[in-house]
Order: sequence, then structure tokens, then C-alpha cells
Amino acid sequence: MAHCGHNNPRVIEAVQDQVGILNTNTRYLHPNMVVLAQRLAALLPDPLEVVFFCNSGSEANDLALRLARAYNSAAGGKGSHTNTIVVQGAYHGHTLANLEVSPYKYEKGTEYKLVPGECGSHVPGPHIWKVPAPDIFRGPHRDPKTAGAEYASYVQRACQYYTSRGETVRAFMVEGGMSVAGVILPPPGYLTACCAAVHAAGGLYIADEVQTGLGRLGTCMWAFQYHDPTLVPDIVTLGKPFGNGMPLAAVVTSRKVAERFETVGVEYFNTFAGNPVCAAAGLAVLDELEVRGLQHNALEVGTYLQNKFRSLMTTIDLIGDVRGSGFFIGIEMVNDRQNQTPAYAETSYICSILKSKYHILTSIDGPADNVLVIKPPMVFSIADADHFVECFKLTVTSDLPSANLSKLEKTPT
Repeated sequence: MAHCGHNNPRVIEAVQDQVGILNTNTRYLHPNMVVLAQRLAALLPDPLEVVFFCNSGSEANDLALRLARAYNSAAGGKGSHTNTIVVQGAYHGHTLANLEVSPYKYEKGTEYKLVPGECGSHVPGPHIWKVPAPDIFRGPHRDPKTAGAEYASYVQRACQYYTSRGETVRAFMVEGGMSVAGVILPPPGYLTACCAAVHAAGGLYIADEVQTGLGRLGTCMWAFQYHDPTLVPDIVTLGKPFGNGMPLAAVVTSRKVAERFETVGVEYFNTFAGNPVCAAAGLAVLDELEVRGLQHNALEVGTYLQNKFRSLMTTIDLIGDVRGSGFFIGIEMVNDRQNQTPAYAETSYICSILKSKYHILTSIDGPADNVLVIKPPMVFSIADADHFVECFKLTVTSDLPSANLSKLEKTPT
């Protein structure tokens, strides 16, 4: 959330200055909003040039689904205008529309009555098709050379299902880097093949960049470019990192999609989205990224940090896998590397001790709750990385052996 670091001076000054001048609702156009939209669009490939501002990633993803539905309807799409392909373990937000496309929520929660859809998955209904997460560590396909095509075949199958019924697809919605699913970066060829199949079925590719956008992966500005720099989504969404924690988010799409939305959709108006103060924060974030070379820093320090953790695998058997890119890193903990037995109790304890004893914030994700997630601010340094690794080693070697892990046993679901 604090993309450019907590208490970032440039962001603080921009927000304070704008608060002292003017803040108003977005019925009145302000230069900050216009300039921010221009600068954001310039960071994305053509034809992504139309920007809608929102207050949160949930709002952005909700609007993206509305845009895709309107596009499908205006294009003469047949059958349901809500046929959507989603990824196991995905999380896209808290609105009703987002919960439908967030298997992470309805796989674990009780808000939906889970009934078998015609797709063969337990989902909110046959208009939502869930495909396996493209996980090459724990999933069914683990060869990086072939996994992309093998996992994409599930999306192709979903498209074939809908088209065989004379229906079209609204969208394929996917995170370029799947955080809640356990820090999963799709294997080479996956997104490109999925995008082609969805387009052939009349749908749009929505790239959720809330967690991974704005240079976090280091090698690219956007995670959808990670393996294929030529890949262009139809809709891209951003969330909280865009404003360094201020309520600022965005949806960016092509003029073609936006015009169809204007034709058949309910007019979009959002009272405070992109207001002058939040837009000032967004401009400061983009300044920080550029002036301080934070994307390159993420690549350099993130690679260094991953290598440090990989070196620990020779002495710490608890580490089963180290994966990710830049400052999007997952450390999967296992009790048995050969059987990949999830070490969920140990992971929970390590996360808690890092916070309470060493004041280091991490989080836990993955279907088995055994992936330690590392997503530091983009200003994280080599010295910070060294300190973090030392604290991790102390936690595992000194604190963990004396822990009463029985209190942290996972309740079967």
C-alpha cells in the first residue's frame, strides 16, 4: 500500500499543499486529475488511453466488470453477458460483483451457497467458470516449458463450453501476479494464449494490477508484460499503491471499450474518485517512481533478497520454494520437501514473531496458508534486505524451536 515508502516526503508535501489550496468533488474538473490521467495512460501500451478514477481496487474491478458487460452487450454478445472466467484462489474485491469472481472468498467463506455449476466447479453459478491457478510448484502442471500451454487449455476449454452453447464470454479476469493464491506468476505463454482464446469467444481480458502494477515486479512496469512485452489487455485496474495509501484507484481501457460503455451503460460518476488531493498523491507517486528509479530498485534488491533466501534453503529445510520477481516474493514453507507438506503453523508463527519481535511486516497467503508473502515498499534497500533475512534466520533457528505450535493448528475446513 505504501508503494513509495511510509511517510514519503514527496507524497506528504503534495497532499499537504493541495489540502491547503482546494479539495472538491469530481463533478468539477481539476488539472491534477487531467495530468494524472495523461501520465498514467503514457505508462500503458496503446490503445489503453481512457482513464476512469475510483477510490479503491474493489471499485476499479467492479467498474471493469461493468465495462466488459457493456462491451459484450453492445457487440451483440449472445447468452449471458456475465459469463466470466476466473482463477482458483483469486481475489478481486469486496463488492457483490467482485465476490462472484473471487474464488478465494467463496471457497473458504459462507456468503454463497456453493452449488455445482454446469462448468463442473463449485461456483456462484454457471456464468462463472473457475480454472486452476497456474502454479508450477504445487499445481498439476509443473514443467515451466509446457505449463503455460497446459494451464491455458483450461481457459480454452471454458471458452469452448460457452461458445458451444451459442453464448459469448464477458471476460477473463486475472491478476498478473496472484498474491492471495500464494504469489503465483503465470508461466510463459499462459496469458498470451488465454487472451487469444477469450478474444475469439467475444470476451475481454481484464488485467488486475492492484497488487503488482507500477513496477513492483522490477522487470516490467505491469505484471501482464512479465513474459510477453507485446501483450495488451483490454482493461487494466490499479488500486491502493497508486496513491501510496491514499484512496486512489483507476481503470484504464481503450476508446472502443469506453465508447460502447457510454452507449449501453449507466453513466459512471464517482463523487471523490480522483479528487485534487488524492490525484496530487498519485502524481507524487509517479514522480517518485521516475526520479528515484524505483522499478530498477525493485529488480536489483528483490533479486538480491530472493537469492539470500535461496541460499538459506541449504540449511533451513522449512523453506520449500522461493518465487516471485522484484518486490513480489513468496516463501513457501513445508515440513517435508518431497511431499510438500504445508507448514501452516510454522508460517503463522514466523509471520507473528517477525512483526511482534522484529517489527517486520509480512503476510500469509496460499490455499494452505503456508506462503510467507514479502511485498515491501519500493524504496526497500540492500541493508533492509540483509536485516530482514537475519531476523528471519533468528526466528526460525532460535524462536521457532521453543514455540508451542499446537496452539496454531489449522482447523480443517
